[in-house]
Amino acid sequence: MDLELTDSVALVVGGQGYIGSAVADRLRREGASVVIASRSADPGPDTVRLDTGDAGSVERAVAEVVDRHGHIDVLVVTAAPAAGTLDPGRASDPEQVLHAIDGKALGFLRVANAVLPGMRAAGHGRVVVLSGQNAYLTGNVTTSVRNAATNVIAKNLADELAGSGVTLNVVNPGTVTDTPSAEVTPGRGGESSPEQIADLVAFLSSPRSVVSGESISIAHRVLGSVVL
Repeated sequence: MDLELTDSVALVVGGQGYIGSAVADRLRREGASVVIASRSADPGPDTVRLDTGDAGSVERAVAEVVDRHGHIDVLVVTAAPAAGTLDPGRASDPEQVLHAIDGKALGFLRVANAVLPGMRAAGHGRVVVLSGQNAYLTGNVTTSVRNAATNVIAKNLADELAGSGVTLNVVNPGTVTDTPSAEVTPGRGGESSPEQIADLVAFLSSPRSVVSGESISIAHRVLGSVVL
């Protein structure tokens, strides 16, 4: 299937990371001009420095991409502190919870707020944010709330965009690994690889996809969990 991404401009925030780099590679193979954004990006024609925790940094980076390319057609946000950097002994510590929400949910919101006006004005655009199946699970306030907040923000934005030609969706992985197992155990989601996630993101980034306002679990959604 031709995803019709040739000559589109895609900004991948967190594009140097484990999942983000796979997404960037997949979009390039579909013909998109990909700009990788991260706090540590080296200056270059296909990179931009962007700190999702700093509104000024976000605005400058988005303006720089638009100055270079004229527009942004696709926004993919994969940037967030890795779960392994969160202290499980402080899972219910309000300071850690607030920091985690800012690092993931509000970081996404800052970038979306900077990019969406241009997409609205153009009458088209695709936005995808990576969250996680911890949004469906209790047991760790920090990881549950930061992912749930990301999903709720995304749904609100998607509803605001309804009818505009701009779609916005969430991809929720379970465990991400280079060698995902087909086995799914109770209380856990299925495993997926960065490349499998990138395939889904590429489809949601395509003009051929009209899906919007969805939180999509990749691989099996948490076994034994029902959300009505």
